[in-house]
Amino acid sequence: MNNVILQASTVSKTYFLENETIEVLQGVNLLVSKGSFVVILGPSGSGKSTLLNILSSLDRPTDGKVVFDSVDVFSHDDTRLSEIRNKKMGFVFQFHHLLAEFTCLENVALPALVNGSAQNKAYRRAQDLLDKFDIGDKKNRLPLEISGGERQRVAIARAMINDPLIIFADEPTGNLDEENTNKLLDVFGSLKSEGRTIILVTHSVDISKFGSHVYKLKERELHAL
Repeated sequence: MNNVILQASTVSKTYFLENETIEVLQGVNLLVSKGSFVVILGPSGSGKSTLLNILSSLDRPTDGKVVFDSVDVFSHDDTRLSEIRNKKMGFVFQFHHLLAEFTCLENVALPALVNGSAQNKAYRRAQDLLDKFDIGDKKNRLPLEISGGERQRVAIARAMINDPLIIFADEPTGNLDEENTNKLLDVFGSLKSEGRTIILVTHSVDISKFGSHVYKLKERELHAL
């Protein structure tokens, strides 16, 4: 168990609306080892983003438990959870969520600055990551001045700035063409080869070949493939 970075136990999620009850997840169990690349497949509306949000503590389950880095995450209040996410988790979303008025370099450095890093150290680390993902020459550009694929690589660099224990990716290639999808998957492949722990949710079967462990979310339950 020392190699386990995240464990979800009997996780369920139900939304109670005014006139109906919607059960999205039912008794989901998942064990994630350090250095593994977990891919969770599912069509739109299957609940995979909801599951990712619960695994990453962005949302709380109706029932069940998530243990991350040997700690029951939902035993903490929202303030402490925000600190854990900033220091130990990295996030990449379908929509990059970069700050439009900040340069690429500033966007990448921001989580490190929030984490208390010295400005020169944060910007040096940000530059190194942009160089690593072949977009160092875009450091002074605003997000709207670069391509969609480049924006996603900036988002991955931002996710890596605090050297997280785990990276959560929600449909990161969902808005990209084939060329940029392949470039982004090369980036994830390099992170996998470095031994980074990644949980990625997607509707694309083609992306699943990159996973060391692949699951399918079907009828509210998670099944290993």
